[in-house]
Amino acid sequence: MKADILLTNIGQLVTMDHGNGPVRGKEMNSLPVIENAEIAWKDGKIIYIGQMNEAKIDANEVIDCQGKLVTPGLVDPHTHVVFGGSREHEVSLKLQGASYLEILEMGGGIHSTVGQTKLASHEELKQKTIQHLNRMLSYGVTTVEAKSGYGLDEETELKQLKVAKELQSEHVIDIVSTFLGAHAVPKDYKGNEEAFLEKMLSLLDQIKEEELAEFVDIFAETGVFSVEQSREFLLKAKEKGFLVKIHADEIDPLGGTEMATEIGATSADHLCGASPKGVEMLGDSNTIAVILPGTTFYLNKPEFAPAREMIDQNAAVSLATDFNPGSCPTENLQLIMTIAMLKLKMTPEEIWNAVTINSSYAINRGEQAGKLKVGRKADVVIWNAPNYTYVPYHFGVNHVESVFKNGKLVVNRGVYDVSITS
Repeated sequence: MKADILLTNIGQLVTMDHGNGPVRGKEMNSLPVIENAEIAWKDGKIIYIGQMNEAKIDANEVIDCQGKLVTPGLVDPHTHVVFGGSREHEVSLKLQGASYLEILEMGGGIHSTVGQTKLASHEELKQKTIQHLNRMLSYGVTTVEAKSGYGLDEETELKQLKVAKELQSEHVIDIVSTFLGAHAVPKDYKGNEEAFLEKMLSLLDQIKEEELAEFVDIFAETGVFSVEQSREFLLKAKEKGFLVKIHADEIDPLGGTEMATEIGATSADHLCGASPKGVEMLGDSNTIAVILPGTTFYLNKPEFAPAREMIDQNAAVSLATDFNPGSCPTENLQLIMTIAMLKLKMTPEEIWNAVTINSSYAINRGEQAGKLKVGRKADVVIWNAPNYTYVPYHFGVNHVESVFKNGKLVVNRGVYDVSITS
C-alpha cells in the first residue's frame, strides 16, 4: 500500500467512527479508540486505519508519534470570528456588576462592535479574521462556523459575509458561513423590530445568489427578538432554501429551544435557560444542542446550560467557543473542553464527541468533518498528550503538536506557519 504520510506508534487513535449520524444520549459516553495504532493517507484522503504492523505501508514520510494521542481535527460550530475592534474597555463595567443587557443599553456591547465593524475596511476585516483563524488552527480546529451580525445594515452584513467567503478558498480552515443579521435591534428600530427583520430578510435573495451563507440565525432573547418573531423570520429563511440556527434561551427561558425543534432547526445554541420541556424536545428531535460554556464562564453567570439533563434525555450535544469580542473572547476550544468537564459535568468521552462529530452535524458537515475513516479527508491532530482524558484535564496550555489539513502539515509544534503550507 503506497501512502504519502504514515503516522505510526500512536498511543491512542480516536477515530469518532461510531457509524452514521451524530452521537446521542448515553452513546456519547463511549469513544472508538485504537491503541498502538497507525493511520496513513494519500492525496489528502485516508487510506488506512488500524493497529501497528497489521498492514505493509510504503510511505513517502513516516512519522513516529511516540505513543501520543491522535484525533480528528476539532470542529467549532459557533463563532463570530469576523468583526472589527475589541471590547476590553467593558471589563471594568462587568467588574462593577453591569449585566450584558445593561451594557447594551449604555451603547456598549454589540453596538460598540457594530460601530467598529462598520468603520473597518474589507481588507482590515479580512486580515484581522485571518489572525483569529490562525490561532484557532493552532489549537487543533480544522473546521469552523463564522457568523455575520456586526453590521445590522445591508452593507456591513454583506461585507462580513464576503470576507468569510473569500477566506473559504484562501485559508486552510474549512469555513461554514451563517447570516446573523438579526443579532440585535438597532437603536433607530426600537419598537419597530418587524420592520428591521423585513430589512434583513430582503438580503436573502442576494445572499443565496452569491452563495454568501448556508445558514440563517437569529437572537431570540429578552430585549432582542421574541420567539414568535424569530419563528416567522426563520421560517421565511427556510422558504428561501437556507438551513437555520437560533440563539435560544441564553439568558431567559423564553421557549426558543422548543421552537427550534418544532421548525427543524439544525442547531439550537446557548440554551442556559432551556426549560425541562425544551430539553425533552431536544432529545426527541434532530436538532443539535450547541452549548457555549465559555460564555457563561466569561460573563460570570452561575447557571450553565443543563448538558447533563440533555444527554440524559438522549439529545446530541455539541460544544463551541462562541468566539466573539464581548462575551467570550477566546479562540481556544481546548479551554472550552475543560470548562465543560468542570461546569457541565461532562465526561471526557462526551466532550470529545461534542467537539468533533456532533459539532460537524451542527453545521451540516455530517461525516465529512470530525471523523477519521478510510476515504475521508485527512484532517488529523497529533497531541502532546498520552491519552484523550489528559487534554481537558491539563488546562491552560496548548496541547497540539501537529495539525494536518487535507493531509498537509499546517501546524508544527503548536504554531501555524504559512510557509509550511505552501
